[in-house]
Amino acid sequence: MLFLLLGLLGVGLKYFEVGMVAGWSWWIVLSPFAMAVAWWAWADWSGYTKRKVVEREDARKQARIDRQRSNMGLPGSKGQRPKR
Repeated sequence: MLFLLLGLLGVGLKYFEVGMVAGWSWWIVLSPFAMAVAWWAWADWSGYTKRKVVEREDARKQARIDRQRSNMGLPGSKGQRPKR
């Protein structure tokens, strides 16, 4: 996402001829988009994206379990008693 934001910023600055970006080649200005494509390809290929989704789902599941255990007055996942 950072590469996309940098690319959009660069295109905007180049189009409106702001500062030193106006003198840069279009290849330099558009290169963050190519890096974004490369990042997404690597993230999908390596399983990074899927791992992050699974971690986020596991954290939500554990938070829900802890909240329910706390509501029932049972100790949480770390064995601590809920505060009263």
